[in-house]
Amino acid sequence: MRMKITEVIKTPLEGVLKIRFSGFRDDRGCFSEVFRASDFALLKDAPGLGLPPIFQINESRSVPGAARGLHFQWDPPMGKLVRVIRGRMIDVVLDIRKDSGTLGKALLVDMPRDPDGDFRDWLWVPPGFAHGNCFPEEAVVEYLCSAEWNPAAEAGICPLSPDIDFGLCDPGLLREFRDILGNNPVISDKDKNAPTLGDWLKDERSGFFKAGKK
Repeated sequence: MRMKITEVIKTPLEGVLKIRFSGFRDDRGCFSEVFRASDFALLKDAPGLGLPPIFQINESRSVPGAARGLHFQWDPPMGKLVRVIRGRMIDVVLDIRKDSGTLGKALLVDMPRDPDGDFRDWLWVPPGFAHGNCFPEEAVVEYLCSAEWNPAAEAGICPLSPDIDFGLCDPGLLREFRDILGNNPVISDKDKNAPTLGDWLKDERSGFFKAGKK
């Protein structure tokens, strides 16, 4: 029995992909093989995605109205495969690659988890993108990371940063995102006090992220 990848959905941010897979149903319920590196490596629309080994797996539970991020790491560069195990999240991906045509643009991805649905989704966030999420309802999220966490080489951008360009986002999802962040979100002091996008781009460390570096 192999992983059943049914679709690779490209996004307006180059390299950020939604990978859809399905399970196997019978009278007992459903079984899903949620990750197989060799199958990811064979994806024509995502060359090399399965090649970076998974060094760390994280799991988070978030309360309704919570916001996390926007986080990134440059040494070693960390990519993330993200999925919802329970509940629903709005995922936020921001391009911080200094030579990218979409630098400063953010994408919102609706990630619900329907236990009776016919498919599941991974979201692949490569190095070079700041990542975060907010939660309309309680949710449990799993992250497969292509590098181990290094607190000496990580930083963040405040999700409330006024200079982030949300022009690529679905208007309805953007309203929901702004409603959550505009109504006393449950957010850490670290994330709330993180620099704006403009301040980060003035930091010499921002040069680590370029579209030519994966």
